[in-house]
Amino acid sequence: MTVVNVFDQLERLLPQVSKPIQYVGGELGAVVKDWDSAAVRWALMYPDAYEVGLPNQGVQILYEVLNEQPDVLAERTYAVWPDLENLMREHGVPQFTVEAHRPVRAFDLFGISFATELGYTNMLTALRLAGIPLDARERSDEDPVVVAGGHAAFNPEPIADFIDAAVLGDGEEAVLEITNIVRAWKAEGSPGGRDELLLRLARTEAVYVPRFYDVDYLPDGRIQRVVPNRHEVPFRVRKRTTMDLDAWPYPRKPLVPLAETVHERYAVEIFRGCTRGCRFCQAGMITRPVRERSITTVGQMVRDGLEFSGFSEVGLLSLSSADHSEIGDICSGLAQQYEGTNVSLSLPSTRVDAFNITLAEELSRNGRRTGLTFAPEGGSERIRRVINKMVSEEDLIRTVVTAYTNGWRHVKLYFMCGLPTETDDDVVQIARLAHEVIKAGRAATGSRDIRCTVSIGGFVPKPHTPFQWASMASPAVIDERLRLLKQAINSEKSLGRAIGYRYHDGKPSLIEALLARGDRRVGAVIRRVWESGQRFDGWSEHFSYARWVDAATEVLPQYGVDLDWFTTREREENEVLPWDHLDSGLDKEWLWQDWQDSLREYEQDDCRWTPCFDCGVCPSMDTQIQVGPTGKKLLPLTPV
Repeated sequence: MTVVNVFDQLERLLPQVSKPIQYVGGELGAVVKDWDSAAVRWALMYPDAYEVGLPNQGVQILYEVLNEQPDVLAERTYAVWPDLENLMREHGVPQFTVEAHRPVRAFDLFGISFATELGYTNMLTALRLAGIPLDARERSDEDPVVVAGGHAAFNPEPIADFIDAAVLGDGEEAVLEITNIVRAWKAEGSPGGRDELLLRLARTEAVYVPRFYDVDYLPDGRIQRVVPNRHEVPFRVRKRTTMDLDAWPYPRKPLVPLAETVHERYAVEIFRGCTRGCRFCQAGMITRPVRERSITTVGQMVRDGLEFSGFSEVGLLSLSSADHSEIGDICSGLAQQYEGTNVSLSLPSTRVDAFNITLAEELSRNGRRTGLTFAPEGGSERIRRVINKMVSEEDLIRTVVTAYTNGWRHVKLYFMCGLPTETDDDVVQIARLAHEVIKAGRAATGSRDIRCTVSIGGFVPKPHTPFQWASMASPAVIDERLRLLKQAINSEKSLGRAIGYRYHDGKPSLIEALLARGDRRVGAVIRRVWESGQRFDGWSEHFSYARWVDAATEVLPQYGVDLDWFTTREREENEVLPWDHLDSGLDKEWLWQDWQDSLREYEQDDCRWTPCFDCGVCPSMDTQIQVGPTGKKLLPLTPV
């Protein structure tokens, strides 16, 4: 079967759109395979613009893992901007891949990675442009199987009507298992059609197929139960956990963008998972246990990745990079290896209490200082106990002074607003902290050229966290606290002038909360708001709070619920949550107890270095924490 390349049709439209380079493909690292020689074909999507989607680590890893299989073909597609979307509709150009500009509908599988729920409307645009029915039940054997992954897939219920399947957890082994199932089904002549293929996927107990589960509701709107409607289908679907990261050293050949992107660096994931236990952090909870990549593998990946890509920055990625048991040796080894070159190191995620003078010296050895961002999250000691962010004011001051005295003149501090039990004073305390940071920096350096930026994000209660039961602060409350904070920052002019202030108002967070904790009834809201023209919800210039509120007001009353019911309502202990049948490994009773501990302002230690706290992950997932040190050193692998 030969598939028509649509580039000739597309090329005529490109002079009429902004940034046409993002649609042409041909990047270093891109793979174009012969269509007819492939047994299984994947279209992979990050549901945002090219400049955000191309650097996404998850998609790049799966792209390379799949294309290493001789009879598997994987290509990428991204959300098109509204200017091109309108032209594609007008001229009948379908959603296409950037490698060979093949129609997405021609592929066997359409995999979409959701790092955030705000990509749901872009998914609907891609499905409609591709000619794939929005409702999964209306798809035929000619349509690809639409598979959702990423962190948002841990509660895919709001998009259950639009996807065929969802994968929880790590994707490296999961995509290969799915590929094997599809390959075998096709080789047998596709017996039983689409329904049989989905059943085979569901029987793995690690692929969730929403159509095989029915949801019953109580008269008050709560869920009564979620049960399988096929006897072969498991009651609970488990997450996937890749245990040996050294066996998966991807990406080996990173994609090098043709257009400007949000991150242009070679990124190495130095460990996966986090057990710090921050109660607001879904990523830390759902990626347990901690699995470190060895120092030797990190060194080899950096050498090979830089040699292939030509990038001049290395990003050492994880949820808390400085917590790697050998981070000092990794940084000193890489700094030594690339000393005298234009290569710089960055730790995009650095805990306040893990940054020290040795790290500061190594990160700035080549004279290039990448941005430093620290995340105290809460302004007061009290609220930091509530969220289990065990960082003291002394830790913060010592850390920023270390940065300032090692040549940095600007640091960023990230906080959240709207946290459970939060008061106005908890937020205003952020201003006092920022003032102390500037004063300490000036005193330590003898310079007034010291700055910091305070960045505020809205708290969103997420599934599979201790705060999954919490009520959310209304936009009006968050906006008032942000006003008080800005006023407090500027109350001392000499200090306020040195402090930048960035914030998101409470409205996008409320919609994210609707999508994060919603159930299948929210799907009708997503469809309605998309039909009204909503796209690119992660971009402030495209996000429309009014459209979302209008859609929710039109749709939800028919189910006896409303927007507040999903967002600002606190859940009860025994309420059936929309994601309870999806197993992240975390024991629900443990999560509830940690929620109660947060209300008592009780802090929980990191189980990497202390006895087990029985969160449930290791025994239920048959996994274990993997940390060093290995005793090895990262020496220069070759002269640079």
